[in-house]
Amino acid sequence: MTSETPDIFIQFRHELHQFPEVSGQEVETRKRIKNFVSQFNPTRITEVAQTGLLLQYGQDSAGPVTLIRADIDALPIQEVNTFGHKSRTNGVSHKCGHDGHTAILAKLAALLAEKPVTRGRVYLVFQPAEENGKGAEAVLNDPAFADIRPDRAFALHNLPGYKQSVIVCRPGSFTSSVLSLIVSFTGKVSHSAEPEKGLNPAYVMADFLLRTKHLQHPDPQSEDFALITPVYTTMGEKSYGISAGYGEVHLTLRTRNAKRMETLTAQLLALLADLSAESGIAVETAYTEAFYANENDREAVEQIKQSALKLGYPYIENAAPFKWGEDFGLFTQKYRGAMFGIGNGQDSPALHNDDYDFNDNLIEPAARLFLELIELEQHYQSES
Repeated sequence: MTSETPDIFIQFRHELHQFPEVSGQEVETRKRIKNFVSQFNPTRITEVAQTGLLLQYGQDSAGPVTLIRADIDALPIQEVNTFGHKSRTNGVSHKCGHDGHTAILAKLAALLAEKPVTRGRVYLVFQPAEENGKGAEAVLNDPAFADIRPDRAFALHNLPGYKQSVIVCRPGSFTSSVLSLIVSFTGKVSHSAEPEKGLNPAYVMADFLLRTKHLQHPDPQSEDFALITPVYTTMGEKSYGISAGYGEVHLTLRTRNAKRMETLTAQLLALLADLSAESGIAVETAYTEAFYANENDREAVEQIKQSALKLGYPYIENAAPFKWGEDFGLFTQKYRGAMFGIGNGQDSPALHNDDYDFNDNLIEPAARLFLELIELEQHYQSES
């Protein structure tokens, strides 16, 4: 804890951590956020995306419109930490730091209350369902959001393994395109003593998995980066007299951008078509949890860099996109903006690890950086 960080924001973060809710179920989380941020006198508070919240500051229709987004959902992970604010919900915990991101946005609301927006408007989005890739789309499709057209949209993510409060960004792809592929293989059940009278998908599934390895380019520095990760498979029943007739393979695909993802999925579909034709096994595919790459606007990145350096924060430009996905990418597909990272500490456990926790020392500096970005955008707009 730093002397500059008000205790109420750390306490708020700890409260969120104690009562986590997974994607799409953030009902109590929204109530806690709404009750807390109401004291900072937003111009308007609107419930959006079923379990999200939208705050407006300022009413000037002629000035710049800036959007700042934080995610609010937790993960289905059992926490092993034993500190005082540990999760009270069995099997659910904030292992990605969204409780911290929410506290940062709440602190920003307090700063905007102290320094009212006189030019343009600022929108703070407390977005649900980031972890399953559905939240950004739900916000953007909400009728309450229809008339909001941000000139700039910004978001952050904490970064374990980086020094505390270092700012990390880059123009172009900041995070990867991520898509989960579900492949079903349908053959014909038979007696296990007479497999020739059925169509067992086992060898086709095995062949498919082995051949996907040759489609990978796992070097994240490469423009052709493509990572294929098997995450789940199932086949048949635990009945040893039956030769299986159905199986599934679930994969997570990661590429540097949407175009590369289109190429990769086309290669996988072609491979599956060949295997189906050779074996007689029927193949069907489905997609889930799609995350667009965060495509950072070059000018927005420069604003982040200028703001960080002005505040005295160290700044690093990443050489390659991060391999994980983040659904703020859908915002950067529609609006000029950028996502950046802030170091959670070099000794911090990794994201989605059961012993991870958000670093409370980031609340104040991250909120100050967002405020500086808002003021810089207002300055740019007034000059133009």
